[in-house]
Amino acid sequence: MNHDHYPDSYIRHILKAVHTIAVLGASPNDARPSHGVMGFLLGKGYRVIPVNPGHAGRTILGQTVYGHLADIPEPIDMVDVFRAASQFQAVVDEVLALRPLPSVIWGQFTVRDDAAAARAEAAGIRVVMDRCPVTEYPVLMLKAS
Repeated sequence: MNHDHYPDSYIRHILKAVHTIAVLGASPNDARPSHGVMGFLLGKGYRVIPVNPGHAGRTILGQTVYGHLADIPEPIDMVDVFRAASQFQAVVDEVLALRPLPSVIWGQFTVRDDAAAARAEAAGIRVVMDRCPVTEYPVLMLKAS
């Protein structure tokens, strides 16, 4: 996949196909982007599971926080990554250890590592990097209507 440009159909398919999204790096602070993205996704009807080891066992936007992806007791369709790009390789390692595998890893703005993405894609996982579902959803999903 060329991660410099994503066809609208690629992103639209992801946004339509996923139902359960783990937000890695979720924050209870409403000034943080991850908090706003969680609220947006919840408002669009997605099942959103916050992941943050510093807040495990608490809630964010009414959702129970898990310490690690492996702690989530249900299958997830997408991992939305709010971590530094330098940590994306480790995130891919964590995702590849899950069973079943999520179908998508989505790296938020500035989160890009092409080598890590290639590893995920080799395992059959779709990857989006340096994008945000909050900006993509209104354009692509409204166009599709």
